[in-house]
Amino acid sequence: MRHLLLLLGFLLLQQACCFEFVIDGEWEEDVSDMRDHRERHKRAILTSEEQEDFEAIRGEDITVKSYKVESRITSRFAHTTVRSSVLNSGSKAQSIGFNVQIPKRAFITNFTMNVNGIIFVGSVKEKTVARNLYAQARARGKAAGIVRANSQDMETFKTEVHVPPGSNIEFELHYQEMMHRRLGFYEHSLFLQPGRLVPQFQVDVYIFEPNGISMVEAPNTLGEQFVGNIKVTSTKEKAHIVFKPSLQQQRKCDNCTGSAIDGIFTVRYDVTREGNAGELQVSDGHFVQFFAPSNLSPLPKNIVFVIDVSGSMWGVKMKQTVEAMQAILEDMAIDDHFSIIDFNHNVRCWNEELVAGSSIQIADAKRYIQDIKPNGGTNINEALMRAVQMLVRASNQGLIDPRSVSMIILVSDGDPTVGEIKLGTIQKNVKRVMREEFSLFSLGIGFDVDYDFLERIAMENRGMAQRIYANHDAAEQLRAFYRQVSSPLLRTIQVQFPEDSVSDVTQNRFDKYFSGSELVVAGKVKPSESNTLTSFTTARAARLDVTFETEGDFTELDTELAKQQHSFTGFARQMWAYITVKQLISERALAPTAVKKRKITQRIMALAVEHQFVTPLTAMLVESEDTNERLLADSPKDPKHGCCSGAGFGGGPSPGLNPVNVVYQAPPWVQMTTNAPPSQAVKGSEEYALPPKVNLGLVVNGQLVGSKQAHKGKLSTYFGTISVYYQPDGVSLTVGTDSISMTDGQRNHSFTWGATAKISQDGVRISIVKNSHVAITINNNIHVMVLLHRVWTKNPVSVDFLGVYIPNDNQYSPLVHGLIGQFSREPEVSVHDMHEGMDPLKKEATMEVKGNTLLVTRGWQKDYRRDKRLGSSIYCWFIHNSGKGFIDGHYTDYIVPHLNSFLQAL
Repeated sequence: MRHLLLLLGFLLLQQACCFEFVIDGEWEEDVSDMRDHRERHKRAILTSEEQEDFEAIRGEDITVKSYKVESRITSRFAHTTVRSSVLNSGSKAQSIGFNVQIPKRAFITNFTMNVNGIIFVGSVKEKTVARNLYAQARARGKAAGIVRANSQDMETFKTEVHVPPGSNIEFELHYQEMMHRRLGFYEHSLFLQPGRLVPQFQVDVYIFEPNGISMVEAPNTLGEQFVGNIKVTSTKEKAHIVFKPSLQQQRKCDNCTGSAIDGIFTVRYDVTREGNAGELQVSDGHFVQFFAPSNLSPLPKNIVFVIDVSGSMWGVKMKQTVEAMQAILEDMAIDDHFSIIDFNHNVRCWNEELVAGSSIQIADAKRYIQDIKPNGGTNINEALMRAVQMLVRASNQGLIDPRSVSMIILVSDGDPTVGEIKLGTIQKNVKRVMREEFSLFSLGIGFDVDYDFLERIAMENRGMAQRIYANHDAAEQLRAFYRQVSSPLLRTIQVQFPEDSVSDVTQNRFDKYFSGSELVVAGKVKPSESNTLTSFTTARAARLDVTFETEGDFTELDTELAKQQHSFTGFARQMWAYITVKQLISERALAPTAVKKRKITQRIMALAVEHQFVTPLTAMLVESEDTNERLLADSPKDPKHGCCSGAGFGGGPSPGLNPVNVVYQAPPWVQMTTNAPPSQAVKGSEEYALPPKVNLGLVVNGQLVGSKQAHKGKLSTYFGTISVYYQPDGVSLTVGTDSISMTDGQRNHSFTWGATAKISQDGVRISIVKNSHVAITINNNIHVMVLLHRVWTKNPVSVDFLGVYIPNDNQYSPLVHGLIGQFSREPEVSVHDMHEGMDPLKKEATMEVKGNTLLVTRGWQKDYRRDKRLGSSIYCWFIHNSGKGFIDGHYTDYIVPHLNSFLQAL
């Protein structure tokens, strides 16, 4: 066995980490596209207990003069503005926070801030552009970001500004979203939790629907004391909802100083529809087609329920699932067909064939569900294969109506641990066997489920996914989802327009339409001599085919919008961009090739910048008029606990712990004297004062593994094992491609790559992210990350391997050494005389280092820090003769007897 020493001899330096900006999301957008290396979704940043302490405005001795929320909804598209005016009424400088919870489906479009007359204005830019500008002029003492909140449909925008006493601050945040129709109505939600009494507190929601409003309501969800405080006024086309409690009405009690306003303010409404043809609205050079027919006979359904009954479902999750299934089975119609598959490490079928929804079969199925006892592992792949086979068999035997809707509804709380466990392979397997007429719907229970995987597998198979939150109303969430898909009215819907009348049309073909929902198509209108645009919608209903024709006037709506005081005049243009970007993001997640993905990425960024949307690929730069002070607001992908999100480390910001901003960079000690590509590196860590002695020791060693066979006469080697050994506690972590083990000399613990886990022992914290990476933190300021790289199952040459990454702001003692550790102190390096080599693609040069003159060759190497699946190509200097002259001693000096060995003095 050969073990290479990588790093040795850290110093424990208790120094506070300074930071200006924290974001809870992906630092590199490509991370979201890992297939078999995908991170397991973790709990959201805020727990339910922490949410109770959420405040819109944070700070001590402050006066919140006003807090106002205004939403303008026009034709199902909402523009919401949140404004607040705050005074630092304390006697000293302090940080004041402004937090807004917004719907997860919304895009932030602007944020402005006025601090004592200095105005900060936001603009959306490509993420890398915004970050580079932010790095050039950081707003010291200020922080902005978007983090996930532990609520079902919300995420939190956070910003903070440090101001002297007497300062006035005005915050203003804008975001936009499209209203989605579910179960027969649209719902607009505003999270209200000011955390304190506000003299001027007001919420206004303005709705304008050109075809009319059929119903509007604002149920009181904020408590009995606000009964009568919510005013709703409406006319045929307009509605105004206002909530304006007085200071006294806001109090929890007559003499209380705390605010009773704490919850979600909800407005529900639906629109008037003339027949089943839908609405075609034309405005500002764009069109939007709404299609929501009703009064049609439902299509019969064929459903296979696939229910996870593994051990992790024990308790509330299983109880709620059983309760929901009892109600769902009751809803079966006699011409519906169904069966139930439950799975853990094994797969069982209640009935091997689809059966009619008769009362006898339903009663038997309910008894079967009631008797389920969760235990064992999770074999998702085999369960889904059996479900598809059941539908295929019924279809081949002619047992189901050719016009019926066939679907699989998967309910699971975890990731596969038995059978096929690679998510990408499961995804391919399901897509291969699913027929075009089948759909897969995924329900993920809890926060630790890999929701991205469930969503991806559903999207690829004509379905959708929904997260079910494991709490007291999980059963109702399951029933509500089922109600959304329980009444299919149409199949094979297509919305078409006359040739050369429109362009840039969003998705216009749909597999099915469910009662109570709505299909929306948008696009650009081409110049025409006609004043009207016509659409044709075709679909298959029960026992008949239908075609609907709709007309929209080119100028009528714009004329009407100009008259409306509170309408959103740019709705059609923004709605088209919103739908397009959302669809492109979904396409990007499923892109089959890197080239395809890059093209989609470019389109998303261009649209998001043009329409000012903060998306996963763009960021908002908020800067003062002189551009000397800047803030940065990014969009998250999903909950990640990352103190060092740029590096992919786990373990989010905790109270009292300053997050560390880790920035990987090219070695700044290589002073190029040729026309090499400019470095985009950030300046490295500054020098620091050393303590009088070393008070901890750490060794990072690696064990090599060879490829399966030689390629072009060469046998490649990789890291198959990485070991981190920490003294004086004697804690050892050994990371392999199959498992992770931890020992302290007395106790041994083993973990798999199949689940996300966090381990803490003394001064060592370990974060395992499923099939992705292990992050090790020593005493809060030393970090090591090990990346897992899986190769495709039957790769004839390569093997699974590991990569080790150590941030350059770790603080080392003069004793640090090893193949990597010796370069923690930057040597003097000079590269000159660059010239063509024997290989025209690989330039050669002369390197002066440590008194040695070396011939070096420039070539491409893989860097997996950003793209953990494919890696990105970077230029490196290759030093011949196993690094002779560059490293201290000979490479064989770094071979140690076992993984926990320390390097002997060279």
